[in-house]
Amino acid sequence: MNLHAVRAIYRFEMARTRRTMLQSVVSPVISTSLYFVVFGAAIGSRITEVDGVSYGAFIVPGLIMLMLLTQSVSNASFGIYFPKFTGTIYELLSAPVSSFEIVLGYVGAAVTKAVVLGLIILATAGLFVPLEIAHPFWMLLFLLLTAITFSLLGFLIGIWADGFEKLQLVPLLIITPLTFLGGTFYSVNMLPPVWQTVTLFNPVLYLVSGFRWSFYGIADVSLLASFSMILLFLGTCLLLIWWIFRTGYKLKA
Repeated sequence: MNLHAVRAIYRFEMARTRRTMLQSVVSPVISTSLYFVVFGAAIGSRITEVDGVSYGAFIVPGLIMLMLLTQSVSNASFGIYFPKFTGTIYELLSAPVSSFEIVLGYVGAAVTKAVVLGLIILATAGLFVPLEIAHPFWMLLFLLLTAITFSLLGFLIGIWADGFEKLQLVPLLIITPLTFLGGTFYSVNMLPPVWQTVTLFNPVLYLVSGFRWSFYGIADVSLLASFSMILLFLGTCLLLIWWIFRTGYKLKA
């Protein structure tokens, strides 16, 4: 493995984060904190507890997952799209660097940013409500696997997009709505029976539910279903990236 190439890509992406600290770190933390304050104050005054957990603490895993999904996709998609936009992607493809090393560099940087942001928001939430993490190993595992999976998805979007508008299309029109409707601010058990069934077709529900279980031991779906869904997403993204580099889709045209 060409570790020098992987390190160069990784360091370049991390340096871009340091140059845009306000946008990359401060803005997501403030936005998520505002979600927490507004929803916790507005809805928390009417719903004091959900499954024995205070409402303010209940929404923390969902808010972390909301940020994790959107930031993983955004960081990875922009990271690979910008070289395409400037034309430097061809220099990278002609260099003695394998497709695995390219993905490892870009996705590794996006995962690092997302996980660090998730931990920062977790620490920030602890200033507002008392938190408990019943299963810290599973919490970190869900955090890491989700960041890897959606960074791979963002990498796919960055290759597919042929304009800056398309970079925001999937996060804004698909991922964010699915996250809001996936139990971020409520338990599925609070919905009418028909809508409970409909919500089960939302794949993000399984991610939020599994992550919340790692905090409080409560979940809307089984842990096995949540973990299986993440592995299914991960496998699908890896398969699509393998196909893209094999065929040169949107890379060699």
